[in-house]
Amino acid sequence: MKEIKRDYYLNQLIKKDGNGQIKIITGIRRCGKSYLLKNIFYKYLLQSNDKDHIIYIPLDIKKNKKLLDGDAFIDYIKSLIRDNKKYYLLLDEIQQMNDFVSVLNTFLYEDNIEVYVTGSNARLLSRDVVTEFRGRGDEIHVYPLSFSEYMTVFEGDQYEAYEQYSIYGGLPFTLSFDNDVDRSNYLKKLFEETYISDIIERNKITNIDELNELLNIISSQIGSLTNPYNLQNTFKSEKNMVLSDKTISKYLEYFEDAFLINKAQRYDVKGKRYINTPYKYYFEDIGLRNARLNFRQIDKGHTMENIIYNELIRRGYNVDVGVVQTNQTNEKGVRSKLQYEIDFICNQGSKRIYIQSAFEMTNEEKRKQEEKSLLNIDDSFKKIIIVGDVSKPRMDENGIMTMGIYYFLLNDDSLNQ
Repeated sequence: MKEIKRDYYLNQLIKKDGNGQIKIITGIRRCGKSYLLKNIFYKYLLQSNDKDHIIYIPLDIKKNKKLLDGDAFIDYIKSLIRDNKKYYLLLDEIQQMNDFVSVLNTFLYEDNIEVYVTGSNARLLSRDVVTEFRGRGDEIHVYPLSFSEYMTVFEGDQYEAYEQYSIYGGLPFTLSFDNDVDRSNYLKKLFEETYISDIIERNKITNIDELNELLNIISSQIGSLTNPYNLQNTFKSEKNMVLSDKTISKYLEYFEDAFLINKAQRYDVKGKRYINTPYKYYFEDIGLRNARLNFRQIDKGHTMENIIYNELIRRGYNVDVGVVQTNQTNEKGVRSKLQYEIDFICNQGSKRIYIQSAFEMTNEEKRKQEEKSLLNIDDSFKKIIIVGDVSKPRMDENGIMTMGIYYFLLNDDSLNQ
């Protein structure tokens, strides 16, 4: 397989060099953290550093078992530091080491050592970086392959690539298989034997059946508004099970912590306030979502919506789902309030973009339906409809831009048109 290009993350690692913090690479298992550290960043460092000043240690192999003792590890690293030139310490699967937080903090006091580490999401989550390192850890969160990254190694055209990507997702190893059966089995096995096991182990869960049922429900409802109370009622009516909303909230947090799902909050555009519930959940990898449902419910519209959400997050936007309320008077003069949904409100600093996802927009009636929520927003921020075709950006008389999913995904500056 060709070398996967992950320039976005490489540039992040480069920019953080010399910031006085431990660079911590997090992400869902098998998303390519180790590949980024060893195959991409290590090769980059070799271009301007001699090999003796780049120390790469995978801590999950037997040969390095003795280094899992913190004191032994510190002594070993110090024996390799022979001058005052800068050294790069690249540590893979740092969670294997005993008391790894205090060990890593030891190197913060060494002026000539830059530390980069990867960690399993069973024991090193985003919240751990905040609480354990107390401002001395700098997180680089790696997502599964974006579609543009996927295309750098896919052997075929963009249409074949998107068809495969929308079913099997962006975990890099899926590209090593040459048939759908192997891809499917890999994802299903990975879900059961790795992700679920991690969640159960970390959180000491005993009601495994309930956890699995909740995950099944969330998998079948991507892009749908929900909340713990509604899910509690679903358990009663459809599963004939009693599961409290508090337990459901807790389990949902576990799924988020494990980087399986992300939660998009709801924002009232005109009221300029967040609405506590309901909210939407999206899977960090659409292939894992499909595998969870045994590839039975692959709705192209909701799948595209999930892929768009992930791409927006990867590009650094803070993404909410929106609602805009407006008043309407009927022919009898009766006033009523109407509420329209906005798929995504994307914020980045002072920049804001409103986006609708519409897999099919084949006639004028459908276009008006998709535009209605955007036309009721009374500010001047950019408004975009992304459709499931190959069209390039075009602006209509209402100032609303339409672009195809291929253009959006394959051009990093597509939202700046």
